[in-house]
Amino acid sequence: MHRVGSAGNTNNSVRPRKEKRLTYVFSDADDAKHCAGINCLKVLKATVSDGCDYLFTGSRDGTLKRWALSEDSATCSATFESHVDWVNDAVLAGDRTLVSCSSDTTLKTWNCLSDGTCTKTLRQHSDYVICLAAAEKNSNVVASGGLGGEVFIWDVEAALTPVSKSGDAMEDDCSNGVNGSTNSLPVTSLRTISSSNSISAHTSQSHGYVPIGAKGHKESVYALAMNDSGTRLVSGGTEKVVRVWDPRTGSKAMKLRGHTDNIRALLLDSTGRYCLSGSSDSMIRLWDLGMQRCVHSYAVHTDSVWALASTPTFSHVYSGGRDLSLYLTDLATRESILLCTKEHPILQLALHDDSIWAATTDSSVHRWPAEAHNPQKVFQRGGSFLAGNLSFSRARVSLEGPTLVPVYKEPTLIIPGTPAIVQHEILNNRRHVLTKDTAGSVKLWEITRGIVIEDYGKVSFEEKKEQLFEMVSIPAWFTVDTRLGNLSVHLDTPQCFSAEMYSVDLNIVGKPEDDKVNLARETLKGLLAHWLAKRRQKHGPPTSANGDVLSGKDIAHRNLGHSRVEVDGGAENDSKVYPPFEFSTVSPPSVVTEGSQGGPWRKKITDLDGSEDEKDFPWWCLDCVLNNRLPPKENTKCSFYLLPCEGSPFQILTQGKLSAPRILRIHKVVNYVVEKLVLDKPLDNVNADGTLAPGIGGPLQHSVVGDGSFRSGLKPWQKLKPSIEILCNNKVLSPEMSLATVRAYIWKKPEDLILNYRVVQGR
Repeated sequence: MHRVGSAGNTNNSVRPRKEKRLTYVFSDADDAKHCAGINCLKVLKATVSDGCDYLFTGSRDGTLKRWALSEDSATCSATFESHVDWVNDAVLAGDRTLVSCSSDTTLKTWNCLSDGTCTKTLRQHSDYVICLAAAEKNSNVVASGGLGGEVFIWDVEAALTPVSKSGDAMEDDCSNGVNGSTNSLPVTSLRTISSSNSISAHTSQSHGYVPIGAKGHKESVYALAMNDSGTRLVSGGTEKVVRVWDPRTGSKAMKLRGHTDNIRALLLDSTGRYCLSGSSDSMIRLWDLGMQRCVHSYAVHTDSVWALASTPTFSHVYSGGRDLSLYLTDLATRESILLCTKEHPILQLALHDDSIWAATTDSSVHRWPAEAHNPQKVFQRGGSFLAGNLSFSRARVSLEGPTLVPVYKEPTLIIPGTPAIVQHEILNNRRHVLTKDTAGSVKLWEITRGIVIEDYGKVSFEEKKEQLFEMVSIPAWFTVDTRLGNLSVHLDTPQCFSAEMYSVDLNIVGKPEDDKVNLARETLKGLLAHWLAKRRQKHGPPTSANGDVLSGKDIAHRNLGHSRVEVDGGAENDSKVYPPFEFSTVSPPSVVTEGSQGGPWRKKITDLDGSEDEKDFPWWCLDCVLNNRLPPKENTKCSFYLLPCEGSPFQILTQGKLSAPRILRIHKVVNYVVEKLVLDKPLDNVNADGTLAPGIGGPLQHSVVGDGSFRSGLKPWQKLKPSIEILCNNKVLSPEMSLATVRAYIWKKPEDLILNYRVVQGR
């Protein structure tokens, strides 16, 4: 962390501030599939007879997808990408508006029949938003709950209405150019609220729309449900009680006790009188809200109940959870039957005609027969049992009774996903990452291109990691996580600019072999190449008097050209992207970042339109790509002593310490020794401060030592006589080793490095 001037501070005082991060998320080769668990499902029925039904899925990979459904297939017709963390739930408000919530603490609204355009981002929660509920017959009403213990009731139409000045509760993604069209949905697509059921509008001309808060939860909220008309809301979570609210005012109606563990799923019947709850105590409970008590409890599962879905008449309930099983239970007779078993815990269920969709912690979605309009047909197959009313009764039956046989062996349709990455290792070269996915496949990724360069199949991850080990020391210029099921690479300034390599080691053709290449700078250029091309189409090349592209008060106060940054003099000031940094346009990565306004966002690099600026991107990122300027580097030099081997007849060639770039190869040190011994160079090659002069360290990489051996294709030391060896700790060093590698793996001491040289006779 370094200190920066505050743009809003008139007395020029400084304060510590962590700069915004830039992340890029790799895409799988098949972007039409999810690559992490499916947290939510929502079915949209066709409004016309020959129309297509749609299934919406929200995933832990941070995206939602729309699937066009037919009898025997499901085709991905759109990907909704803007959330920067897990998508936890989604509901439909009317026929055209999809509302989603995420662990990024936001709700987002989408035109569900568009190509994936986010129409609004709603910010009110202080922590992960876990659950949503919508009123089927009052499409303006949506409730949200999360880990902060907050429950908010939103009037969707009011939230989507543009206001003169946005506030903290609501922000329009489109205003910063990140999410396309600025047109909100037409009001005609939302059904109006009747006067008797209207939500009181909490609006302010200066701060925009503010939702109603239902205050009372002291802990996390995991589940919500609302009746069709939007007059009753129930919530549950870690407090183990079901709370009942009037969503029109946010007032508390009652609190129902009975569960002994977290409440994970809730359902309300259409009238709002009956409520079903599923809990981590493995029980399902039926509540009569008019009587304010539990009227039935069902011991169906042997572990946590995470998902519930009811038949249209609320006579039967489908339930799934941690025990990998999907059950159908008759609420009146307590008869229960095992429909199917899964390989993964069931997270959510969605009825669709006489089928039911099941989402799990896996990236695929399965459709099973359900007979929702005539569930008794399932019980006629036999194999049912009577659900007890105590959790231990079900556990005892599972141990002592006959093994339950599922009614259905195979789903009628599978929407496949791709395996999520669950293990990773950054290799020492700091350009490759080894991963293992849920299918056991081990792959090698190139960070600077975002592609798989080797698929090893199902091999031992640990053995492959050992095989790929290289004795090389490069600074840790990025971090990685796999929370979204794919690799997410994080760049933080200034540490991301700490790694450099010579162009020859990157096989860059047409660039001087010993030019130093900053890995983060070239990676950013590759990531934003499409954006930069679009920007130049819109604005043309930079024309400001001082050569800076960035402008405005926010940038001006940073004094970018002075003490805080330095121009990268070793690299060309252009937008040319070298092959080792070219990202795929077929499976482009997504950028996740934020600028000075609007909060975090996510978008594919090929969808950037060039209008994004400092409001959207971190200033340091733009300054690097547009102005070729990097933050001040930490000490990139390595100090060392160069001495003859013990017993050697050679005199000491230098006095005091030498200093050279950490990435300097040992063969350059060999060249230096040869110059002293063979070419009888005077000692003025060493500057007063001990730094190697041109031809040795520092700008050494720009000169060719000896008789042009670089041009002939041979390494310098292959044509030099006599043959010199460099040693450290009595170990002969490879000419390709860098000083940093020697220090990390051979020297292994905090003191300055000591290198020894000797002539090898007979070569």
